[in-house]
This record gives sequence, structure tokens and C-alpha cells, in this order.
Amino acid sequence: MSRFSAGLSKNYILLLIVVFGGFLIFGFSENIKGPALPRMQSDLKLDELQIGVLLAFNSLGYLLACTFTGWLSNRAGMKLTLSLAFGSMVISGVCIYFAANYTALSSAYFLMYIGNGMLEIGLAILAAKIFIKNTGTMMNLAHFFYGLSSTFAPIIAASLMGVEIFGSELGWRGMYMLMLALSILPMLPGLFARYKNEEEPAAERISLKEFARDKVAWLIVAVLSFGVVSELAVGGWLVNFLEKAYGWSNDSSSKMLSAFFFCFMLARLVLGPITDKIGYTMSLIILSAFSGICSVAAIIAGESGAFLFALAGVGIAPIYPTVMALLAKRYPRNADMAITFTVTLMGIASVIGNLAIGGIIEWTKQLFAGSGSSQESLVAGLQAGYLFIGACALLCSVISLILYRMLRRAQQIL
Repeated sequence: MSRFSAGLSKNYILLLIVVFGGFLIFGFSENIKGPALPRMQSDLKLDELQIGVLLAFNSLGYLLACTFTGWLSNRAGMKLTLSLAFGSMVISGVCIYFAANYTALSSAYFLMYIGNGMLEIGLAILAAKIFIKNTGTMMNLAHFFYGLSSTFAPIIAASLMGVEIFGSELGWRGMYMLMLALSILPMLPGLFARYKNEEEPAAERISLKEFARDKVAWLIVAVLSFGVVSELAVGGWLVNFLEKAYGWSNDSSSKMLSAFFFCFMLARLVLGPITDKIGYTMSLIILSAFSGICSVAAIIAGESGAFLFALAGVGIAPIYPTVMALLAKRYPRNADMAITFTVTLMGIASVIGNLAIGGIIEWTKQLFAGSGSSQESLVAGLQAGYLFIGACALLCSVISLILYRMLRRAQQIL
């Protein structure tokens, strides 16, 4: 297997800083949007469907990056790939700052998601090659830094938007530019690290066509897709839901989102060793079911059950890193291809998922429009959208169970 480093050498430490720091920045870029979206919606006069289209359309940038990042890392090297990822995120922050309309904002988001996609694929490939032992634990630890920044991202974002500079508020535009500029920090150690990659014997590599024939690979894609749709939807929709369904303030809603990511962060820090002990597939079954049950129960219980939204983070947090560990163990000689294939198709599901949530909210609003006030129809729409988010987590559990049974029959339990 390719190794970038052995032991805690100086170069290995630099690579750890890139991985951990990269996920830290990734968490900020993904989850500062929660408090910002209502402000964007108000400033640019957007409805819920347009927000859904915004997130889905710009996920295409993420999807586009997924299709070429693995190839780019093999051809141009990991150093250039990660530098381009961090650099495009910095530039997108500047573009968001100057976005004056919906089209300009969509274009800037598109660029940001290209950077996010390149960063996620690049970091996943790098992590798969340097985390040889205790893969589940180390993958969850790396993604813990994503959870760490995600925990504080909504609070920091909400606070920064109210900061006055030269007599005017920083606002969502200035906040985005400032936060994305932090991408420069993990890029610097990456420029000094060595990404030595020993070539694999050709016989040990398989083609994409051969890989796509593996039924297990497709089940893993489905598991990750439903899990990630459920995870990312919380960052995009929870603040909106709490503000409009329960009348919470932006500050209170942002704190609940931070509570979700706090549970998310602790789960990745604590549950990693457990995934190594009880197995990756069994962990996926149990944790995704827990998350789905919490999300559905939160809607049924009403405002008094809002804490369950946060608790759902415990179950959904380990899904992504555990799937990455599963890919690294099942396809050790083809980890880059397996990760690229899986995350690219997951990106397609993310686009569909965002469109589906926005569409379900709008459709349900129209359905209830004639039987109550506009506020009641909006609440019904938001509840339907969040029930779909919970359903995705439950489907993740069901498919994980199918995967477990298939691997058990083949005596390949992971």
C-alpha cells in the first residue's frame, strides 16, 4: 500500500495538520450558511424553493469537482490539488462579498462548492493513505475537526454578521469573505509537505468499469448518499425551520444548530474506537437509525422536542468517516477510485436531496394553503421537509442492514 510517511516524522505531522486543518476549514465553509440564509433570503427576496435550488444548483460545483479531483491528484499531485482547493475557496469568498443579485450569488456558491468538492476528495484520499492502523478511529478523529468547526460556525457567523466595521455591519457578505479567507492557513503547511506516492503494481489496480460491477460498491453509495443528505440538510434548513415554525430568534436558532454540531463533534471524537470494535456496517445500522428516529420524533413532539434535533447529530456524525474507513479497508489498492466513485455519486444524490426538500416544502405549503393561514401552511411545509430529512437517515440504516447481510453471506464483514 502507498505510504506518505511512517511514524510521527516532521513530514507526517505536516500532513496531519493539512488533514485536520482542512476538515476544520471545510466545517466552517459548509455550516456558516445556516444563519446567513435567512439574511440572504431577505436581502435578495428569495422564497424557499429558490433557496433549495440555490443549494442544489451550487452542489453541482461540488459534483463537478468530485469527477476530476482523483484524476488531478494522480496526474498533478496532491500538493497542487489541495492548493487549488483552498485557493478557490478564498476567491469564492471575495465573489460572495461582491454578489449583488441571485445570479452572482449562485455563481460564487458554485465556485465555493468546487473548492469544497476538491478539498473533500483530496483530504479523503490523503487520509486513506496515511491512516493505515485504527482506520475507523483516525477517520472519525479527522472528521471530528469538521464537527468542531461546525459546532461554532453558526454562532461565529451570526456574531460576525452583526459586527460593525467603518460604521456599517459586516453582514453575510463580509462574514463569508472573512471566514473563507481562513483557507489560507492549512494551505501553507501543505506547500512544505512531501506527498511521496509509490506506484502500485498495475495488476493490483482495477478499472472503473470493473469497480462499477461490484454490488457492494453501489450499496455503499446508497448508504453514504442518504446519510449525507440527512446530515447536510440540517445545516441548511434547521435555522429556517426554528425561526419560521416556532418563531425563534436567529440567535436562538443558531445556538440550536450549534448544539447539533456539538453532539456531532463529540460523537466523532468518542465513537470512532467503537466503530473499529463492533464493525463499520453494524455501526452504520445503529447510528443512522438513531438519528432518523430523533429527527422524526422532534417533529412529532413539536417545540418541546426541539432538543432532539441536536441529539440527532450523535447518530449522523460517524456515517461519513465510517464509510470512508469501510472503503479504505475493502479497496486498499484502489482507495482513490473507490472514494471518487462513491463521493461523486453521493454528490448527485445531494443535488437531488436539496431539490426534493425545497420542493416538498413548497408543495406542502400549496397543499395546505386553502385550509389555513399562510403561517400554518408554511409550518406544515417545513415539517414535511424535515420529516423527509429524518426519512433519509432511516433509509441509510435500512440499506446498511442489507449491506451487512450481503457481506456476512460472503464472509467479508467489515
